[in-house]
Amino acid sequence: MKLVLVVACALIDKDGRVLIAQRPKNKGMADLWEFPGGKVEAGERPEETLIRELKEELGIDVKEPCLAPLSFASFAYDDFHLLMPLYVCRRWDGFPQALEHQALKWVRPNQLRDYPMPPADEPLIPPLIDLLLPHR
Repeated sequence: MKLVLVVACALIDKDGRVLIAQRPKNKGMADLWEFPGGKVEAGERPEETLIRELKEELGIDVKEPCLAPLSFASFAYDDFHLLMPLYVCRRWDGFPQALEHQALKWVRPNQLRDYPMPPADEPLIPPLIDLLLPHR
């Protein structure tokens, strides 16, 4: 089975909300919500991929020191196995725009499960909730 490395980013605003993006109608898993990111190209480091993808998908500029690894998902789809590191980013330049997605939404961590996501994205939710909603 082919292994595919995709990197994702949880952009977190000053209010502790997370940005999710709705997949385009013309792509697989259309209409589902996901964390922005994309496939790591040959010769690219995951951080370089995120910087490139966030610029292409959202029109924002991210510097590598602002990307912090948080967790990862490992998921077997029917025809490939996806390995997806999740980074957290709290600082960027520009205002996120839906350049390649149908829509963007800023969501409270405890509401992330209210949005249908690809199966590989779902395991990334609990670490985000733990990070942003510390146990009292």
